[in-house]
Amino acid sequence: MPTIRVQTEDFDAGAEIAQIRAGNPRVGAVASFVGTCRDTNDGDAVAAMTLEHYPGMTEKALAQIVDEAIARWRVLDVTVVHRVGELKPGDQIVLVVVSGAHRGEAFAACEFLMDYLKTRAPFWKKEQTPAGARWVEARASDDEAAARWVAGTKDAA
Repeated sequence: MPTIRVQTEDFDAGAEIAQIRAGNPRVGAVASFVGTCRDTNDGDAVAAMTLEHYPGMTEKALAQIVDEAIARWRVLDVTVVHRVGELKPGDQIVLVVVSGAHRGEAFAACEFLMDYLKTRAPFWKKEQTPAGARWVEARASDDEAAARWVAGTKDAA
């Protein structure tokens, strides 16, 4: 059963990984990704970033992304934790953990989930810079990464 949480509190990646493995002898691989807040973006210093979301809609969108990954790869379990609120450079933002019988499936599903979270999850980011606050625009490189999955150039392992 996938775990999906949107929260202001920090998370413990080690504890989340242990939880996804707990008591399941079929797990042969665990792939994970932790995204953190950087201190610069587009050449400017970033003092803080605020992530906003629309409660209910965000969790539903995350569940759809997770369901798509589960339908595409033979994975055993998935955990997605995404933080909202004000974050400082170095703070953890997002955690994706995927367990599977084999590494290829776990790696592919984890990469897919991050690519889709960056482009399809309804989060809005505002950075605090020396010049003032600014909304973070989507990056073309994120759209290109997600488009590879649609185009079929990233297949299940």
